[in-house]
Amino acid sequence: MAQATSKITLSATRDIPFNKLVLSQQNVRKIKAGVSIEDLAEDIAHRGLLTSLNVRPELDDDGNETGIYRIPAGGRRYRALERLVAQKRLAKTAGVPCIVSKGETLEVEDSLAENVQRASLHPLDQFRAFQTLREQGLGEEEIAARFFVSVATVKQRLRLASVSPRLLDLYAEDEMTLEQIIAFSITNDHVRREQVWDTISRSHSREPYYIRRLLTETAIRASDRRAVYVGIEAYEAAGGVTMRDLFDQGHCGWLQDPALLEQLVMEKLKADAEEIQTTEGWKWVEAAFDFPYGHTSGLRRFYGEQAEMADDELARYDATRAEYDKLDTEYAEASEYSEARTLPPSIQLDAAGNATSSRI
Repeated sequence: MAQATSKITLSATRDIPFNKLVLSQQNVRKIKAGVSIEDLAEDIAHRGLLTSLNVRPELDDDGNETGIYRIPAGGRRYRALERLVAQKRLAKTAGVPCIVSKGETLEVEDSLAENVQRASLHPLDQFRAFQTLREQGLGEEEIAARFFVSVATVKQRLRLASVSPRLLDLYAEDEMTLEQIIAFSITNDHVRREQVWDTISRSHSREPYYIRRLLTETAIRASDRRAVYVGIEAYEAAGGVTMRDLFDQGHCGWLQDPALLEQLVMEKLKADAEEIQTTEGWKWVEAAFDFPYGHTSGLRRFYGEQAEMADDELARYDATRAEYDKLDTEYAEASEYSEARTLPPSIQLDAAGNATSSRI
């Protein structure tokens, strides 16, 4: 005969005054990680407590409830609430939503289960959520302030959310890595993105650097001397399009219109040549991207020589050097160091040959 399936009874939920709650010593989370308590407190103040605390009634020696409840799961939320109480933004007797457990399991089990069985949000879900907030009218600065991240981070996540839907679906199915999605984010051309993916998916090389190289093979780096000479602002003002990598802070991107760039270079070279010819009195000036082949053959670099210091400069140098040696000796012999004097000063010569000193 089949056995009857036992019914599960869920723990009761009710509001408990904050001053009746205490942290359990059985909470397994000991190492600080994730959003800070300060930021979590601000988030609770903004939108309220989204997840109830897990508590157990405290019992006396006779097994009777004392009216105090220990928190084995939800310690960070409790500390955030505690901070709000200390700031007098929350009353000590304010009711806190709690799930009251009275089962036979141990408190440490509650704490461990809450943290181990928690599934982290997939990065793509976060990117799309930021995109939804943007579409609903929130600005990048406002999103950053609400979720305690930098504006640059918001822009990066919005850029990732704008990658081709087909590629994002592949990423969601773990057929692409986050690093590959970041590489594809440098361009807004969905067709080109998918063409490159179709190309590399049939090859062994799928590294992010290779994806970037294929996406930018017809573009010019912003660090190219022609781009530096004209300036990105002038290029874009003339209608040029720049492909930017938001994840590389030291690189300004790639210029996608080489013909326009070369036209701007020639125009600026011609204008500079005419100015030099007029101001310096040359009979003719020729402008070109580079020297003709073999033009620099036989030429060598000329190295300048440092001029001798004048008597007054040498006197200042000797005085500064003596001061340095004195401070260096005092620093070496000192047993304690103040924050104002952590390192001895450094001495160097400026372009005019004058001795200068500065502290690091």
